[in-house]
Amino acid sequence: MAYLAFQDIGGASAIRSAAVPVVPAPVHDTTPPRDRLDPLEWSVVTVARRDRLATLEQPGRWGLLLRALFKQPNPMLADARLEALRRMAVLTWHHGYTVPSHEVAAFLRAGFTADQYESVADSIGAARLATQRR
Repeated sequence: MAYLAFQDIGGASAIRSAAVPVVPAPVHDTTPPRDRLDPLEWSVVTVARRDRLATLEQPGRWGLLLRALFKQPNPMLADARLEALRRMAVLTWHHGYTVPSHEVAAFLRAGFTADQYESVADSIGAARLATQRR
């Protein structure tokens, strides 16, 4: 094992200055905070990509029985606000911008804004386009 005395060669000041954390410049996002989705909400949108349209329907007796027999998890979220976001994301992943108006109204009633809906729809639209190009 080697030992290097930084104080003898004047390297101690370089070590001290390198240890100061560098704070990145703040990103100036012009979107008001109320109109942005937080990381948890974006993860719901991302996970909804794998959900089928059938996950939006309330399961009947047979569906519940099959889910219990085959140990399938319930795709619905416990939080009503996040479930509204998941429903909107699933519909947008499958149908693009042609989402039924009553679903948009339910999304807005859950506490989201029209700008958040546009942000979700535009993000999903860009991802769908990128997938189609591959």
